[in-house]
Amino acid sequence: MYNFSAPGRICLFGDHQDYLGLPVIACAINRWVYLRARPMQGDYIHIHLPDISEEKIIKFNKGKKKLKPGDYYNSAIRVVKRYGCKPNKGFIVHINSTIPINAGLSSSSAITVVWIHFLLKTFGCDMEITPEFIAKLAFEAEVVEHNAPGGKMDQYTIALGSILHINTGEPFTFQTLGDELKGLIVAESGTPKSTLGVLSKLKSKALKGILEISTNFDGFRLDDVTENDLPKYLEVVSDKYKIFVEAAVKNHCISQRALACFQKEFIDYKLLGQLMNEHHEVLKNLLKITVPKIDKMINTAMNNGAYGAKIVGSGGGGSIVVLAPEDKKLKIINKLKEVGAKDAYATWVVSGTVDNLND
Repeated sequence: MYNFSAPGRICLFGDHQDYLGLPVIACAINRWVYLRARPMQGDYIHIHLPDISEEKIIKFNKGKKKLKPGDYYNSAIRVVKRYGCKPNKGFIVHINSTIPINAGLSSSSAITVVWIHFLLKTFGCDMEITPEFIAKLAFEAEVVEHNAPGGKMDQYTIALGSILHINTGEPFTFQTLGDELKGLIVAESGTPKSTLGVLSKLKSKALKGILEISTNFDGFRLDDVTENDLPKYLEVVSDKYKIFVEAAVKNHCISQRALACFQKEFIDYKLLGQLMNEHHEVLKNLLKITVPKIDKMINTAMNNGAYGAKIVGSGGGGSIVVLAPEDKKLKIINKLKEVGAKDAYATWVVSGTVDNLND
């Protein structure tokens, strides 16, 4: 039996920044996708998905066909083949997960990462198989092949693990900020998020506003803009795009302050929580990606002693992440459940995708 796993992820700072080429800070958490595989006769892979009561047949020798939206299994096959990975024997695969679906914790990206990890390790390829390489291919399978609006945060955080600062622009770089963040809580609203719709809309509006600035200011770079610069640039932006440019700049500045907090010898948790609150206010009041239930959960966490709290993921539903004093975590978790959270639990930072190829 071949065994693989990949974690969920939390975006701590930088929601709706990676598709603009701006940095994000994210971490992998102890919710997992598990893939178990055993060989069988045949020219296909039979995937069992018991969590959603589905099965899939992936015929890897079948000619190129048009991808259906969200079909990351076949887009991954297409991607790995470009790097010399040639699936050539049958497998029965079981995939199950403790990452909630449509909750903003990247369950779909975790499945893509673990699927690509399985393909590369099982069938080999022409490149050294590293977590970074797995992340690169997962991004290609999810975003490039489907011409989707997402960025690179999910794939790299899940594949590499720990707490990462990811510079999603050019040149693309990342650095590990540590492997511990005390007092993390995740609370699921139970309201499904709307990833592609929200991302596409917000990305389009932000990019149009940025283009208007670029045509009026030679050498304009979004990542160099400070909040003090905003009034000058917003003068040339159409009213319908102003808030999206404003949100991008404010979120970027908050993320830079959070990075400085992580880079100190000891984390100032109160300051980090304050920055988390500031980030959420931008997401709520400018990008307007929250819903009443999310707002109620955020207020509950703060009213019961949390340092900070914010929505996680693309928005329109999903989950929140809370940063809390250790001695108040249980109280906050119980209060979140009382006000209607589908689930709430303490979580912690973990490593990235792993494999165990022992039969």
